[in-house]
Amino acid sequence: MTDQPISISVVVPVYNGEKTLRGLVGEISALTAVQHTSSGLEYFVESVVLAWDHGPDSSDDVIRELAAQYDWVRPVWLSRNFGQHPATCAGILATGSDWIVTIDEDGQHDPSHIGEMLDQAYQSRSQLVYASPSNAPPHGFVRNVGSKMAKSIFRWLMGNSGADVDFHSFRLISGDVGRIVASSIGPGVFLDVALAWAVPKVDKVDIPMRTEGRPARSYTTRRLASHFWRLVLSSGTKPLRVVAGIGLVSAFLGFGLGIFYVLNRIFGDVQIQGWTTIMVGALMGGGLMLLSLGIIAEYLGMIAARSMGRSTYLVVRDPRLAFPGMIEDD
Repeated sequence: MTDQPISISVVVPVYNGEKTLRGLVGEISALTAVQHTSSGLEYFVESVVLAWDHGPDSSDDVIRELAAQYDWVRPVWLSRNFGQHPATCAGILATGSDWIVTIDEDGQHDPSHIGEMLDQAYQSRSQLVYASPSNAPPHGFVRNVGSKMAKSIFRWLMGNSGADVDFHSFRLISGDVGRIVASSIGPGVFLDVALAWAVPKVDKVDIPMRTEGRPARSYTTRRLASHFWRLVLSSGTKPLRVVAGIGLVSAFLGFGLGIFYVLNRIFGDVQIQGWTTIMVGALMGGGLMLLSLGIIAEYLGMIAARSMGRSTYLVVRDPRLAFPGMIEDD
């Protein structure tokens, strides 16, 4: 510890924040002055990084307005829509503070709890602290159950390198760790997975979540399923070992069944039946083979994307500046 207050940068990936960004930045503005946590730590918000991810609304105009109003607001412009995790990584690389807080644009996360997360980080010597919702998430029953199942599967896939707590988009990350991870993350890899590889200890703080400031229309069932599948693939090679295990079990079952039929042929009566069994077995075996090939193909696709130099994200200047002659017409 030094005599200087701890500096914090708040990173907000922006996709559909036209109605909520002003209120969120207004709440954070109170934290730009030096604050004191309950344990006596001094901290202040050094900057707020708004990473625009080419959403469907006029969030970009709101970002320009906030950047003109506050000198500690830093816009980051992505060249196209890359997704929440790449946008968050791009925003993290625009920071230079001691700690980084990632927060959603929709107003569900209360910035006033940053001090509690900082206290927990220093108390447990953790470089990554998640906000764990202390109340029920403001979503439907099916989505909440699916989210819990997805996080449980994630922890199982990650094994010893996974976090013992539920990952969440409201995070406190050590600045050095966050910037190194954000600069080295590959395409298709989720930020939480990369952080779990890099951080030896993860902690959490129970924090109540607020109702979102706008309807959550971005995540359809299809997008949530795609989100989960990419999470499984980016967790490591354990799915491949699961496929190998299924193949091994199938081989043992087939070998045992073959011995049974041979003994039945030698010592028992053999009846000319079993067409249904053969067809069901063939369909199940073919389905498992295709599933295995599909998983392997997904991994090969991730490797190919990285070898071809596919960008995880690409930061450009303000898109409006690309057409300077049209500024007056907007």
